[in-house]
Amino acid sequence: MSAVAVLRLPLSVDLSGFVALLRRMQVPHRVSEEAGEQVLWAPESIVEDVLSLYQRFPAGDPDHELPIVERPQVMNRPGFAQQLRDSPATAIVLLLCVIVAAVTQLGDNLSALRWLTFLDFSIHGQYIEFTPMADSLAAGQWWRLFTPMLIHFGFLHIAMNGMWYWELGRRIEMRQGSINLIGLSLLFSLVSNFAQYLFGGPSLFGGLSGVLYGLLGHVWIYQLMAPNPLYNLPRGVLVMMLVWLALCMSGLVSMIGFGQIANAAHVGGLVIGCVTGLLGGLWARRKQAV
Repeated sequence: MSAVAVLRLPLSVDLSGFVALLRRMQVPHRVSEEAGEQVLWAPESIVEDVLSLYQRFPAGDPDHELPIVERPQVMNRPGFAQQLRDSPATAIVLLLCVIVAAVTQLGDNLSALRWLTFLDFSIHGQYIEFTPMADSLAAGQWWRLFTPMLIHFGFLHIAMNGMWYWELGRRIEMRQGSINLIGLSLLFSLVSNFAQYLFGGPSLFGGLSGVLYGLLGHVWIYQLMAPNPLYNLPRGVLVMMLVWLALCMSGLVSMIGFGQIANAAHVGGLVIGCVTGLLGGLWARRKQAV
C-alpha cells in the first residue's frame, strides 16, 4: 500500500490537532517538511476519507465529539517493505553496516578492518602500530573520517545500534528528507570520531552510537523549537538514552563486561546533534511564523 501526499499546507498552519485525531482513529499517516511546506501522507486507498475528515475537522476533535468507527481493513500499520521504501537512506546505512560486519567478521578480520578505522594500523607480534592521521589524509584516505560508524564489534553491538538508527533515522528522513539524514549522519560521525580520537588517543573504535546520540540530540532540541508529531519521542526514550550515557561515563558498563565504551564519541555526537537541532528548529520556527 503506497503512501501519497494528501495535504500540502504552509508551515504556519497548525496540524497538531488534526494529527491527534488521525492517531485516535488509528489512521496510518506521517507528516514531512518539503520546500517550505508541511506534507501529510497517507495510504492511497484512504485519501478521500482523510481529505473529507480534514474539511470537517481541520483543528481536530479536542472534545472527542466524533464517534470513532473501527476500520480494520484500512487501519493497518505499513508493512516492513513499505517502511523500507519510505526510508531508503536509513535502510542503506543499515545495509552498509551489515555488509561491513560480515566482511570484517564483527571486528575479528583485522586485515579488512584496518581499511575502515579512523587510523590505519599494522600488527607487529602482539603490538599494534597506528599510522598518523596526517599520513592517511595525505594519501587520500579521507573516508577514514567517517567509516568508523560502519564498524561494529559483536552481534549485540550492531543489533542495538541498528535498532536505534532505524527508529531515529526514519523519523528524520520522513520529516527532513533523505539528503538531510545522510548529511547529519556524516557530520555526527565526523565530530564523534574526532572527539574520541582527541580524548582517547590512537585506538580501535567504531559503531553508530556516536551518530545515534547526534540523532537523539537533533530530534530532542528540534522538537522543542518546532514541535511536530514525528519528533515527539516518548520521554522514557530520552531518559533511557541519557541514563545509559551517564552509566557508560561512570565506567560501570565497562566493569560488568561490555568492553571499552567510546564515551567521548557519545558526548561529541550528542553535543553536535543538539547544535544542529537548535539551528534547524529555529529555522523551522522562523518559516512557520512567515
